[in-house]
Amino acid sequence: MSRGGEMVYIPDDSDFSSFREQCESAEGWHCRYNKAGVTVWSQGQEESCTVQKIKTRISCKDVSAETLYDVLHDTHYRKKWDSNMIETYDIGRLTVNADVGYYSWKCPSPLKNRDFVTLRSWLPLGNDYIILNYSVKHPKYPPRKDFVRAVSLQTGYLIKANGTSACVLYYLTQVDPRGSLPKWVVNRVSQFVAPKAMKKIYKAGLKYPEWKRRHDPGYKPWVYPEQNTLPSLSLAELSLQHADSLEHIDETGLSEEHLSGSDHEA
Repeated sequence: MSRGGEMVYIPDDSDFSSFREQCESAEGWHCRYNKAGVTVWSQGQEESCTVQKIKTRISCKDVSAETLYDVLHDTHYRKKWDSNMIETYDIGRLTVNADVGYYSWKCPSPLKNRDFVTLRSWLPLGNDYIILNYSVKHPKYPPRKDFVRAVSLQTGYLIKANGTSACVLYYLTQVDPRGSLPKWVVNRVSQFVAPKAMKKIYKAGLKYPEWKRRHDPGYKPWVYPEQNTLPSLSLAELSLQHADSLEHIDETGLSEEHLSGSDHEA
């Protein structure tokens, strides 16, 4: 998401507006999956499939936009529903609506597990919400030997209210997984992993209000920034995470038959 330069920056209104347009636009997107209220599109050449853009949409009945926004922010709750996650934590805050965080997740064996360090920013827009992130480098959180450091070029969510108790969720991602992945992995992401992940978020939204009532219901630092106790970070401490500076893992020879029983279903 860099603006053609080398500087880390906090997304502004034009970035949020551009992201929203990408989510809502049909131009240049190829439908890969459309079943049971979930649609998946891809954009990009097959030859460069490791950095294809993937966009998904799901209609969420009985979940308000505000609730889904809370679900996507609440790292404590994420441990309850995101079975792919290995670890996630916030590193520090940049502004009232931007922070830096760490996330690692399980890949289906025999692929190696991946992790990210990302700058995340969010913006409520009336009854709608946008959350964006892209990869950055932090000197205290370098790549680890037990993970492949992936690069989020641009990832985000658009949550559009559909009345007071329903919403539509868009998820758009362009990630370089730092590896030459076999084609079956890329196909699996659009045909299986992405739809399953969207359904998992929807189910998490249905259960969140009751869970939150029992777990510090007034604590929402993404809504009430005065509750945020993270250490302050300066943009000067961060730099852009370039994919070509990271180790490239060649996993093209791995076959689907060797897939392990880990939770690769999203």
